[in-house]
Amino acid sequence: MRYALVRDERREAEPGLSGTCPGCGQAMIPKCGDYRVHHWAHRGARNCDSWWEPETPWHRNWKMRFPKDWQEVLLRASSGEKHIADVRTEHGLVLEFQHSHIRPDERRAREAFYPNLAWIVDATRRKRDRPRFEEGRRSLRLTAWQGIYTTPFPDGCFAQDWLDSRAPVFFDFSGTEPSGPRAPADREVLWGLLPGRAAGNAVVIAMPRRQLVQAAHRRPQILASRRIVETIDALFRAQARLDARRVAVRSSWRFRGSGPRRRRARF
Repeated sequence: MRYALVRDERREAEPGLSGTCPGCGQAMIPKCGDYRVHHWAHRGARNCDSWWEPETPWHRNWKMRFPKDWQEVLLRASSGEKHIADVRTEHGLVLEFQHSHIRPDERRAREAFYPNLAWIVDATRRKRDRPRFEEGRRSLRLTAWQGIYTTPFPDGCFAQDWLDSRAPVFFDFSGTEPSGPRAPADREVLWGLLPGRAAGNAVVIAMPRRQLVQAAHRRPQILASRRIVETIDALFRAQARLDARRVAVRSSWRFRGSGPRRRRARF
């Protein structure tokens, strides 16, 4: 964790400090070595949040793009269940930064606990992820909206773990590589898989990193995922009905023209 309570104040880990966990109130100790980002850890091997994962420089880089008060926010359900969200904005949007493997049951549990959630996934952890996307992106078909695509083969682009997510999933293929104005353009783009399907097709969005962060700062959702998918689904189905009518008309004309020809009278 980045923050612990030191005399009721949120503090980052520093040598010599001692703090308590904002989730369970137990003692925490600072871990300030040379090889991992400085962080707080529970004393002993215990951990109060089963969804916790060790923080990496990639996690920290993403968290630093948001105000401190939005980072590591403790949320409680009416049942008493509580978890610490990586980021929760003032608009109620929760961002979870996922580096390690996540079990399908835990992913579904998090999506149920955080009803307004967007995932950001480190897609550099597995060596196969980026090459698979580069191969699979040839199946992407641009829609009428810039940066929004469809594909009938989402499994050719993204890891199986995320294909049925109920929340938008943004894949970060640049990891901890430097970002900014001088970074290669493709490294600044995150590729998002939206929940649901449009006439059997997955909807994929290309969004620059800066645009995603700005959207998270300004509004309750990064984008209107449901409306986008429903609109594209309606367009697909309207086109299918139009194509079916055209086929029916062509078949009708072929049928009419297939009868015996009348012999013309000669004068």
